[in-house]
Amino acid sequence: MLWATAGLVALGFLVALEIAARHYGGVPGPITNQAREVLFPPKPGPLYGGLALMMVVLTWRQRFIAAGFAVGVDAVFVLVRWAVDADVPEGQFFGNGALWAMLGCAVFAITRRTGAERVLLLKGVGLGLLLVAGRKTGDTWLLITAKTRPTVLDPYVAMADHALGNPSWLAGRLLEASGPVSPVLDLVYAQLAVAAVAVALYQLRNVATERRFPRHHLVRTFLLIGLVGPAFYMIFPVVGPIFAYGPGTSGTGGVQWAVADLWPHTPPPITVPHPVPYDGITPRNCMPSLHTAWATTIFIHSRKGPRLLRYAGTFWLTATLGATLGFGYHYGVDLLAGVVFALTIEAALRTYDHGWHRSGVQLVAYGTAVFGALLVSYRYLPMEMAAHPWVYGPLVMLSTASVIYGYVRTTGSWEPKTPPALRPEPQPEMV
Repeated sequence: MLWATAGLVALGFLVALEIAARHYGGVPGPITNQAREVLFPPKPGPLYGGLALMMVVLTWRQRFIAAGFAVGVDAVFVLVRWAVDADVPEGQFFGNGALWAMLGCAVFAITRRTGAERVLLLKGVGLGLLLVAGRKTGDTWLLITAKTRPTVLDPYVAMADHALGNPSWLAGRLLEASGPVSPVLDLVYAQLAVAAVAVALYQLRNVATERRFPRHHLVRTFLLIGLVGPAFYMIFPVVGPIFAYGPGTSGTGGVQWAVADLWPHTPPPITVPHPVPYDGITPRNCMPSLHTAWATTIFIHSRKGPRLLRYAGTFWLTATLGATLGFGYHYGVDLLAGVVFALTIEAALRTYDHGWHRSGVQLVAYGTAVFGALLVSYRYLPMEMAAHPWVYGPLVMLSTASVIYGYVRTTGSWEPKTPPALRPEPQPEMV
């Protein structure tokens, strides 16, 4: 019943987004876009990542069959498109096979499996398709934010960012001078889902043998952040410094909408903020920084992995923070809000698994309060924050650090305690 209810809610949400996309943008929504990729070239996205997640419920033999089937279908599609000289956008050659393999496993589960085996296989298929559908849903939601929020609140966030020393401007100049570092950060920023899939595959590596999913894993947090986070884009629409104070991401095209062409060399002057109009194309997806939130959860869930995975999680978080600031996609205060948001969502899921323990409920309530206080202060106290950076800067940092400390302390107390190893008692010497 729980899975059926969740499925109906998800379907209703997708239908609503489909209607909204056609109403506001006159474009297909997530359901149509996903359905057309059964035959037409897919947009770049985590199709094979979704297939990899689905295969955690399969045996090794079944994994080879599913992967071979996916590659074979893709090869046929490529040959047919090449034969008919179809116009295929760059980077959209592969992916249909992965979708066919997932749908084939769903049909196989319904027709050839029963009981617990059917449920487990359908859960795996659902997990893979959720990752794929999440990308489509996100694209539609970003379109809605651009169409329904004609004005943005970037001047408020830019003033609040003075309390942190305008880190986006500093990171932008450093990245501009770094040269070869920029392509690496760009790759990390664009391939966040790859890191998430890698960590999730490690956490779910034993599903096929244990015939059940672990109690808590990265995909749950990832999906919940993607479901809840975009709602705040409607409440607090922000486009980012490269758009509001720079040329945008396509040269000089964004200057006509910018408050001023200042990023990254000239910090914005301290002036009374007000909402400003912006185009109907650029997503209002800055507050909070969900890239930071997702990278934070990747870091958290990589802590119990092997050393290489822990190093990779640390690198991905550090590089994502550098990219979000250095490319001008976010302000510094966005990142702090993203960290608090991620820890609150993660704490809520862990508290649910732990049986709504009092300490967990208090942590969730505290994280929610801090997150709300940050957004309220950015909106209604930006001039005070800009005028008194030595007061508000440490205050914002300490509030974020307090949530981090509370999360580490609370969740650490839930970990099973390993009893100390007993020392062997000395044996009496033989005389």
